[in-house]
Amino acid sequence: MPVAETERPVLEALDQLAIPYVRHEHPPVATVEEAEKHWAGLRGTHCKNLFLRNYKGNRHYLVIAPVARGIDLRRLNAQLGEDRLSFASPERLKRWLGVEAGSVSPFGLINDETHAVQVVCDRELRSSAALGFHPNVNTATLEIAFADFERFLAWRGNAVRWLEL
Repeated sequence: MPVAETERPVLEALDQLAIPYVRHEHPPVATVEEAEKHWAGLRGTHCKNLFLRNYKGNRHYLVIAPVARGIDLRRLNAQLGEDRLSFASPERLKRWLGVEAGSVSPFGLINDETHAVQVVCDRELRSSAALGFHPNVNTATLEIAFADFERFLAWRGNAVRWLEL
């Protein structure tokens, strides 16, 4: 399967940063439930990625957690000092991360030129050797080492918080 145009900048950035990855192709998946059918060969922690906005729409959050983690938005509101976090619209997702619904991942931060999106990671991810994310397209999953994920986040320069979600 050829590399999608939205994926190419991700692979180029990882190559530039000398971050090794393993690329797994699969049919398009929009939900964790659909993706689970294709995870047999993946060794890393599978992650879910939520793109949220605050009530006023002037702050956006990329929340990253293991797929099994339930995320309580009320608790997250309190942890972040926000009022009424909700899922951002497909238009906001495209504007801030440059991806379509079903392709949300930290690699979308490549498209956040102003570093406005705040990243919230579940602390549990720190115990993972490797993590799996879509490369801005939902027909592939990239596995990278946890240390390289931290390096990628530092390279992007977005604010990052590690919370117990």
